[in-house]
Amino acid sequence: MDLTKKQFDILEILTEESGPVTQRQLEERTGYSLGSINKIVKDLTEQNLVADGRITANGLKVLEKYRVKRAVFIAAGFGTRLVPLTFNTPKPLVRVHGQRIIDGLLDACLAAGIDEIYIVRGYLAEQFDQLLYKYPMLKFIENPAYNEANNISSALCARYLLQGAYVFEADLLIHNPKLVKKYQYQTNYLGFFKDRTDDWCFEVKDGIIIEHKVGGLNCYQEFGISYWSPADGARLAEDIEKAYEMPGGKELYWDQVATQIFKDHYKIALRECREEDIIEIDSYKELKAIDPTYNV
Repeated sequence: MDLTKKQFDILEILTEESGPVTQRQLEERTGYSLGSINKIVKDLTEQNLVADGRITANGLKVLEKYRVKRAVFIAAGFGTRLVPLTFNTPKPLVRVHGQRIIDGLLDACLAAGIDEIYIVRGYLAEQFDQLLYKYPMLKFIENPAYNEANNISSALCARYLLQGAYVFEADLLIHNPKLVKKYQYQTNYLGFFKDRTDDWCFEVKDGIIIEHKVGGLNCYQEFGISYWSPADGARLAEDIEKAYEMPGGKELYWDQVATQIFKDHYKIALRECREEDIIEIDSYKELKAIDPTYNV
């Protein structure tokens, strides 16, 4: 059966708690009115998806349709903004406070029960093999075009794995691993509200992304974490290939395919988070500010 977004949100919260959850707690967690919560819980109870503030076995079965199947990491680039460290080390493998940048995201995936994980690699590809000691389940995808095309070439290599999948930029330092959830209702991008930004951002209307651009006012700055539903992931596989073959296609960022080139094919939600949930380290200076051990 198909769930409404509100039904999904309540069921998902119930999966995160070992004990019963009150309607007042659901109101606080969702932001929905208590009257709305009461009606939804009543409907879910009548359908045997909820009982006494807990999700039932039938509820878990219904949620399986929304379970994230896998994670794909885009990790083939040069990491030029962290030179000189990246002369010898791919940016996702750079250590911050003793831990590789990518480890936080990988740990978050495993904590959410996502153990089908692919890493698209290119620059200094063999160095990613070190991850196998801690994460033996990883599978690597080679991107032979990483030095002649933008990251759309990595998405092209992984295009048949995007159905029901997270796609991660592999160089994000995550501070809130709970953002990586076991279930997702619809295709979405992660972003946080900014009064002004010069970075990639989204214009949003009624929770749906309507424009993706560089720089904006009262918009949502993009984080490189997205989820693609089974239907949208299948469509995206075709659109990535078409966009790559267009004039200038190799110069595209992979996410421009769905947010700009073929935007009419998708209805992408904005999943809001806080600015402090993730850190994008964009320069060696920023890295030194975060980790003083680099101040040498």
